[in-house]
Amino acid sequence: MADIWNDDQPIYRQLYERVVRLILQGEFAEGDALPSVRQLSADYQINHLTVAKSYQALVDEGLVEKRRGLGMFVLAGAREHLLARERKQFLEQELPEVVARARRLGIDAEALQRALAHYQKENKA
Repeated sequence: MADIWNDDQPIYRQLYERVVRLILQGEFAEGDALPSVRQLSADYQINHLTVAKSYQALVDEGLVEKRRGLGMFVLAGAREHLLARERKQFLEQELPEVVARARRLGIDAEALQRALAHYQKENKA
């Protein structure tokens, strides 16, 4: 399982991002327990301190809470918090890059709007 990690960022950060993705996808809903530190450590064959650091980052962001003797649980509003963060990042960082690239390619705003409308129509079904 070691090949599931990449060298671009620390493993604890990659694990954090995986849990965030699972919350966004609804795999972990509000009130759900996360796998134990010991379980993830064994499953991914990584140090338990790495898992604990990842979980602490989730606690620090207000996405999960530690219940003494019970484990980590997804907090109410965690998914909405993450969606708001992702929307902001898209609108402030990613979309301007897309628009700049389209401009470099000679694609005007009308063409982008038509492509977006077509994409939405195709992906509605």
